[in-house]
Amino acid sequence: MKLGALAQAAGIALTEGEQTQVTGFAIDNRKVAPGTVFGAFQGAKFNGEDFIPAAVEAGAVAVVARPEARVSGAVHIADPEPRRAFAHLAAAFFTPVPGHIVAVTGTNGKTSCVEMTRQIWRMCGERAASIGTLGVTTPDESVSTGLTTPDIVSFLSNMSGLAREGVTHVAYEASSHGLDQFRNEGVPVTAGAFTNFSRDHLDYHGSMEAYFEAKMRLFDEVLEPGAAAIVWHGDGDSKWTARPIEHAEARGLKVLTVGPRGGFITLKERTPTQLGQMLEIEHEGVSCTIKLPLIGAYQAANALTACALAIATGASPSQVFDAAGRLQPVRGRLERAVITAQGAPVYVDYAHTPDALEAAIAALRPHVEGKLITVFGAGGDRDQGKRAAMGAAAAKGSELVIVTDDNPRGEDPATIRAAVLAGAPDAHEVADRRDAIAEAIRQANAEDIVLVAGKGHEQGQIIGSGENMRVLPFDDVQVARECAAAEARA
Repeated sequence: MKLGALAQAAGIALTEGEQTQVTGFAIDNRKVAPGTVFGAFQGAKFNGEDFIPAAVEAGAVAVVARPEARVSGAVHIADPEPRRAFAHLAAAFFTPVPGHIVAVTGTNGKTSCVEMTRQIWRMCGERAASIGTLGVTTPDESVSTGLTTPDIVSFLSNMSGLAREGVTHVAYEASSHGLDQFRNEGVPVTAGAFTNFSRDHLDYHGSMEAYFEAKMRLFDEVLEPGAAAIVWHGDGDSKWTARPIEHAEARGLKVLTVGPRGGFITLKERTPTQLGQMLEIEHEGVSCTIKLPLIGAYQAANALTACALAIATGASPSQVFDAAGRLQPVRGRLERAVITAQGAPVYVDYAHTPDALEAAIAALRPHVEGKLITVFGAGGDRDQGKRAAMGAAAAKGSELVIVTDDNPRGEDPATIRAAVLAGAPDAHEVADRRDAIAEAIRQANAEDIVLVAGKGHEQGQIIGSGENMRVLPFDDVQVARECAAAEARA
């Protein structure tokens, strides 16, 4: 495609190079080939502008960078917000895209919501995919791993590739980092959801207000004009519920609230059962019962939010609610890993914030007849302020707490554990994560439940940082099974 045509589609004025032929886009100079448009951005660790000469030497025909950047030998597309300009240019290149795209933001629940939305669409007969923490999940259930929000080139390339494979519906996670860095721009998003909001990522955003505003870019800028904005509306009044609604209304979006106080889908009653829960709901004056095969209040919230996204994109409500009764567990989200020889179930969950840990414990609480044993840690080189609060959340809801390591990265693991233990002074400290899981299983009797929190779907333990970083293979689900088997043989 010609650079001029891409620029026109992106609403960018060019002063030169309109007839330049473009063959691709890259933000890594090592991936530049002749005809590439290179995005040179300033980051936390590296300044992409330092790699402009190497990109041009490799064949970059245009560079998107700040007006102050020095570009020689290629067209300089200058913009004070180069990430945004690059995203809109790339979006004009990576076509077609699926006709129905929805996005989910919020502190917790994004992964479950997008995967549940994909499942519901599939059960309604659509060719659907999801993009997020679990990677790209396609209609045939194959998964390629990835980050919550991939870089903009990967994101748009994935979208276009899915469309070419016949996928018509995609749900993706819109993380605060991705929204802040314009990593999921340029595609027509017809519905978006806001799940909840609590402390996380303050090491990056600096304040709760900045963190919230980053998430609000979904409603303020990313969603198509007139799109549906779905907001979970729980039992309590919260500014973090009211403010997303205000943002959506100010933009002229169609606000659809879901939950106990929701107007679009109202959760009338929730009754825990042995392996799931009964949800009495009302939608547009019609009542129905969903036998949700997942435990926990927050899984009910995720499922109903997914239902709203599916309905907002044209699915039949009756089909959607029927499909919700057949949802499968999402990897690492209250996933039952094993039942021990003593009869105690062991659940693995991704909870790594105080609110998420509290929610996971609350989900299991109605099913505990004996004691709840919680194993968890806190990540290194991340928000330190949440560590004691995580300890307090675990101590408040569990009879036995075991504090261990969880991706210490470049920090001293003992220092991290000490910070967590400040909020849970009666907890047991077991540094090695495998030993901690084994100890929990040894302590568990038939009426007990073990919760292993923090990693969820992750497959490794991150030790060190920078050039010294190592990722040691570690899967909580697999380790729990191995420890239960070893205990059974003992």
